Amino acid sequence: MRSHRDAKPPKVENGLVSKQEVDRYLAAVDEPGRSTLGALRQTIAELIPDAEECISYGMPGFRLQGKMVAGYAAYKNHLSYFPHSGSVIHELAGDLTKYETNAGTLRFPLDKPLPKRLVKKLVDVRIRQALKKQ
Repeated sequence: MRSHRDAKPPKVENGLVSKQEVDRYLAAVDEPGRSTLGALRQTIAELIPDAEECISYGMPGFRLQGKMVAGYAAYKNHLSYFPHSGSVIHELAGDLTKYETNAGTLRFPLDKPLPKRLVKKLVDVRIRQALKKQ
């Protein structure tokens, strides 16, 4: 499976890329990871329709009011969700016991999408953190 580290990030201005460039990233991911990440992408887009899709650190993600609030990537043996905050995973530790985590990453299986309810919690905590000082 191709991981995000194998992909050449597109040259973009201001870090923003079109949905088509995110589509190309996902097209390069083998199944079942492609479908699993596609479901995650759709869930996040539904939860935060005002967010812009972008590539950040070579990975697809979502930016809201200039702040990164969610990202994801494919690896050889797992997929990862990135809240772009070192404290989201800690705050939701009780909800994440089924997953391998560290301070800024949640790893999940190639063939098992994250539950929408969990993605909502992850996104809600990050948005609350990211936008509270504005």
